[in-house]
Amino acid sequence: MFSHLSLRLRMFLLFALMALGGLVVMGLALMTGYRSALTDGTANGFVLAGIVAAFGFLGLAAGVWLLFDENVAKPIMALSTTLRARAHAGVAATVDTHAARYLGDLAPAAEAISIQLDSTSKDVADQIAEATAALATDRAQLTALLTEIPVAILLIGSGHRIALYDGQAAGTLAQIAPPRLDASIFDYLDRKTLLAAHTQLVKTGKETQFEAHSADGLLSFEARLKPLEDAKSYLILIDEAHADIAPEDTRPLTFDFELLSNSVPSDLTSRALDQIPFVVFDCETTGLLPHKDELVQIGAVRVYRNQILTGEEIDSLIDPGRPIPAASTRVHHITDTMVRGAPSPKTAVTSFHHFARDAVIVAHNAPFDMAFMRRHGNEMNISWPQPILDTVLLSAVLFGITEQHTLDALCERLGVTIPPEVRHTAKGDAIATAEVLCKMLPMLAARGYQTLAQVLEQTRKHSRLLDDLN
Repeated sequence: MFSHLSLRLRMFLLFALMALGGLVVMGLALMTGYRSALTDGTANGFVLAGIVAAFGFLGLAAGVWLLFDENVAKPIMALSTTLRARAHAGVAATVDTHAARYLGDLAPAAEAISIQLDSTSKDVADQIAEATAALATDRAQLTALLTEIPVAILLIGSGHRIALYDGQAAGTLAQIAPPRLDASIFDYLDRKTLLAAHTQLVKTGKETQFEAHSADGLLSFEARLKPLEDAKSYLILIDEAHADIAPEDTRPLTFDFELLSNSVPSDLTSRALDQIPFVVFDCETTGLLPHKDELVQIGAVRVYRNQILTGEEIDSLIDPGRPIPAASTRVHHITDTMVRGAPSPKTAVTSFHHFARDAVIVAHNAPFDMAFMRRHGNEMNISWPQPILDTVLLSAVLFGITEQHTLDALCERLGVTIPPEVRHTAKGDAIATAEVLCKMLPMLAARGYQTLAQVLEQTRKHSRLLDDLN
């Protein structure tokens, strides 16, 4: 009705309505008080007039607030969220001009700017895509070359952390624990033995051969340390005979050369969001009661610098040691036959515990999934000291508590597609949650939440959402 009026005129009419409403309330209060004064005395008349005026003004304020909230505040919040999603997360979301119809030309102007920026961004993206394709080709050639060399290669950076590993090295590490970029090499190899060889390497400046032992003492093999020019980093070379990897398996070359020189705070909460390793996971279970139901599948991926690290994942069926209810099978399609011979829950939780070491754990509705982890952890004296981040709460921080915060709603809002065949599989949901996280991290940084501590502070304000879900 008023959408054709200018924004300034609508604001004037809103304040005019407030003034007129105030006059009407005051008139009704005085009239009611006057009538009461004639019959019950002057004092009672004044009291009744005051009561009527108070309730009248409260009702008027509530009515005006509802009008303002529905037609101004909510559309502005939705508009700003859409623009931030397009600007910082690359989401091709359209501006809801109908919802913002009472904001005058603001929504069409924002849409026009977004379209123009999208056009410019597309041109830049095309140029970046060409350069990226060339780099991808070079990387593929390098990966193929390293695969042909009968040596597993690990590049170790400052603080003895893994900055690169090839396919053979991934196979070797997998015999000890799931491979992880930016992990301490001491999570895999015995500290005392490796440090002794490293001391010899630094002392002589020459390649050093030593017998490496796994951190758990169950595996031993011959290895070599080779120095690099900066003296702070070095290569670990392992003969192919110790790499447990099939020739036909494709294991990508995984690296981040910034890890060779980057110095970041050891406290995860003090780090910038793009300097934090995240482990995003999801579980499928026999039911919805963590204190009595059991795990049947766990899926997890690692995220670093707003990217999912290819090849660093867990995708494991779990034998719950009990029949899987038909109602649960209808959701995740996992049957008793499929889990027969799979690892036990304790084995799977132990593997995930190692995989998530030194990383922030992320899940959608994390209290549910972490309840299973903590229950088995308590039985095996395993602790989970790292911060836990919940994408439900991140959604509330970015989009407001009145929006839907299901994983499907988040994916639709942020342009993430979950293939139907992997929905409600642990790995499929973990990947979808990780993609959502990668979209939300730059949006959080753009809102001024630069560190994990700042993000956690904001999520605590909405923690009651999880109480409602669980």
